[in-house]
Amino acid sequence: MKIIKDKVAKLSFVALLITITAAMFYTPTASAHGEKSQAAFMRMRTIHWFDLNWSKEEVPVNDTMTISGKFYVFQGWPETVDKPEVAFLNVGIPGAVFIRQGSWIGGQLVPRSASLELGETYEFKVLLKARRPGDWHVHAMMNVQGGGPIIGPGKWTTITGSMKDFVNPVTTLTGDTVDLETYNLSNTYFWHGLWYLIGLAWLGYWIRKPLFIPRSIAVESGKAASLITSTDKKVGIAFTAGTIALVAWALAATNEKFPVTTPLQAGLLRNMKTFELPARTISVKVEDATYRVPGRAMQMTLTITNNGDSAVRLGEFNTAGVRFLDPAVYEDQSNYPDDLLAEEGLTVSDNSPLKPGQSRTVQVTASDAAWEVYRLADLIYDPDSRFAGLLFFSDESGNRQMVTVDAPLIPTFI
Repeated sequence: MKIIKDKVAKLSFVALLITITAAMFYTPTASAHGEKSQAAFMRMRTIHWFDLNWSKEEVPVNDTMTISGKFYVFQGWPETVDKPEVAFLNVGIPGAVFIRQGSWIGGQLVPRSASLELGETYEFKVLLKARRPGDWHVHAMMNVQGGGPIIGPGKWTTITGSMKDFVNPVTTLTGDTVDLETYNLSNTYFWHGLWYLIGLAWLGYWIRKPLFIPRSIAVESGKAASLITSTDKKVGIAFTAGTIALVAWALAATNEKFPVTTPLQAGLLRNMKTFELPARTISVKVEDATYRVPGRAMQMTLTITNNGDSAVRLGEFNTAGVRFLDPAVYEDQSNYPDDLLAEEGLTVSDNSPLKPGQSRTVQVTASDAAWEVYRLADLIYDPDSRFAGLLFFSDESGNRQMVTVDAPLIPTFI
């Protein structure tokens, strides 16, 4: 009976090992991201992306595209999220379907993390090279140390061609040109295989011994010390010594073959150039704000004052990448993602031109299914139920001016 139990335990362990190994090689295709699961307050009160542009909707393998635009670092950054003192401009894509060839903030190359200031606006650009064919959701994204990834709006992009044609040539500091896609690939396979075999040998040595049930019985009976024999100790020492010797030899061989190396750059870029917005001539005070749950609509009572020299009208409300527009004032021509664009989602009780020097209190309603689809309505269940966003006003010449809003949000269920 003991022999049968021992064999069953061994077979179970081997089956578990095979299952885990098989799972390592199973890589299902991912196409989009879980940005909808990110907390609504994170998307509303951290990084506001606007004026975004995806240069291409279809791009062949080896060709490039850019994501460009601006982002505003919200002045009322939530206390529960670390401030963006260490932030990295990135892209949200499902794996290495593109490679990032360069990132810029304010025209400055940012190959590493940068420090961002609250209340400032920055211009950015990311250059991407197509690698894997398919339809992919491509986002702008900011990684914040301590705050995690803050995902911006995403757009579907199609990569055509064949991945086998992809090349990624770079010239090293010593003047050699290598293709990073295939460089030293055989060596990579060799070392992965070698360590895998060493690991299997280590497991194989212990699997041949009694496993779970006999060892448990021995421990419970006070004979735990007898489970490790002198031979076991010698084998453990041999594996340890061999591993250290192998690593030392590989390090020496690598240093001899590649005497010129540079470390990965991990410094922090400071004093990033900000984007100078036009002088603000419009002030907005939020009197109150409510979210009507049955109607999937947010209503704000705003007092707007025009201190400029041209009449203005409210044309857009942007929050968490979702844009609510008044088509009588502003029509989007940037081919923005349809699921994030409510072209008729903004209504104003009185949106006649607000003349210079005038003030007006109006009811502004932003309504669309996107409140539920993108789970922005979850904000009403947050302990600090506040909303934030960008209001865009247009004057008689078509110039736009951005004003930020931030206020408590009260839900209504009738």
